[in-house]
Amino acid sequence: MIPRRLRHCATIFFALFHALATPAFALPASAGKVVLTITGKIAAKNSANTATFDLAMLEKLPQQTFTTKTPWSVQPVKFTGPLLRDVLAQVKANAAAVNLVATAGNDYKASIPYGDALAHDMIIAHRMDDRAIPSRTHGPLFIIYPFDSKPALQNETYYNRSVWQVKALRVE
Repeated sequence: MIPRRLRHCATIFFALFHALATPAFALPASAGKVVLTITGKIAAKNSANTATFDLAMLEKLPQQTFTTKTPWSVQPVKFTGPLLRDVLAQVKANAAAVNLVATAGNDYKASIPYGDALAHDMIIAHRMDDRAIPSRTHGPLFIIYPFDSKPALQNETYYNRSVWQVKALRVE
């Protein structure tokens, strides 16, 4: 029989060992298909040197919805998803970061100033008009600015920073 004091010490030892062995800023692991990979200047990771998200992880974040006209649609479109700044907060993006590079499924890349994520209510949309975004069109994820919220966002600079079929972000 193990003395009570020894069992208590062993319990404390294993609790401390587990706390030290677990990264302080670990994200939960992606359980489903990975739809977004974030690399670069981030502190919270769940896979090697990256943070990976499945759709369920993005859906657990606070959701935002806005309707806006885009240059790619005839009618205004309703977009739903987490704010880009909330996703960056989840991965503990470095506050000194200055740029984000978004990569689409076809390897299109757009450079987005980090400050845009803070200044504008940009979202990583996973729904358009209340439906999941199919890969064959713009999905499953679409980084989108709320173009109708500020006239200054209605120009080629911001349209080019909106990336559909986004699969990766690099924080620089």
